[in-house]
Amino acid sequence: MKKLTAVLLASATALLTACGPSDNAPAASAQAPAAAKKVVVGLDDNFPPMGFRDANNQIVGFDIDMAKEASKRLGLEVEFKPIDWSAKEAELNGKRVDVLWNGLTITEERKKNISFTAPYMANHQIIIVGSASPIKTKADLAGKVVIIDFWATWCGPCLVELPEIQKLVDELEKDKKNVLVVALSQDNEPAELAEVRGLVEKTLKEKELNLVGKTASAVGLDPSNAVGEKFQVEGLPTLVVLDGEGVIRSAHIGFSPDIREKLTAEIDALLAGKPLPAPGAEEKE
Repeated sequence: MKKLTAVLLASATALLTACGPSDNAPAASAQAPAAAKKVVVGLDDNFPPMGFRDANNQIVGFDIDMAKEASKRLGLEVEFKPIDWSAKEAELNGKRVDVLWNGLTITEERKKNISFTAPYMANHQIIIVGSASPIKTKADLAGKVVIIDFWATWCGPCLVELPEIQKLVDELEKDKKNVLVVALSQDNEPAELAEVRGLVEKTLKEKELNLVGKTASAVGLDPSNAVGEKFQVEGLPTLVVLDGEGVIRSAHIGFSPDIREKLTAEIDALLAGKPLPAPGAEEKE
């Protein structure tokens, strides 16, 4: 979910209090606290369509328009300050920014350190599969081993890894194993979702990859990085393996030439209810 921190509302309260009448007004000589005149918004300026730089290097986006309109209604000047998003809470707590407004998900853990307003956007993750797929609802994933491949069209190692993922999917299709592989693109450019989809489809076609329309695979788009953030993905490619109960059992970061063999061994172990092979373990002849 998206949201604006309560600091902005606090600024509005200070402004209204300073301008409103009071039966217990202090003496004229007493100076009331100055009302806030400007709010500094901390954001990631490389996060289209929420906040990014246009062809003229100006910060634009959905959240930018929202922040401008909110500040206008509050009578405040707004300043947009790009920050290191990984250090966003430190920027806020250090008072280098007044507000975080750019793709921040509300979580119980974050509520311990940040005051949130009511959310103004709800993100929904969807799964897209071929018309012949037996997966019709989220419930159909119950009991399945799910592999999520976080990748992007601009990521060279990802494009090297995807043919191995294709071979894995073909083997799963042949053996009819209870597994689903989701190739989840992290592309966030171009700004239009339809253009991102076109880019992903073009890349898969050029690489002669067929992951759509199969029972063992699906292709998804995560341009807002909502799913990537939940899984704390920090590098591409990243492969996450979930068991039949939806519990993360392993993760593989970066390309490995034997990734297909590693995943096959983990899949077989999970389907058999056995412990996963130890990392780096070698079979003895």
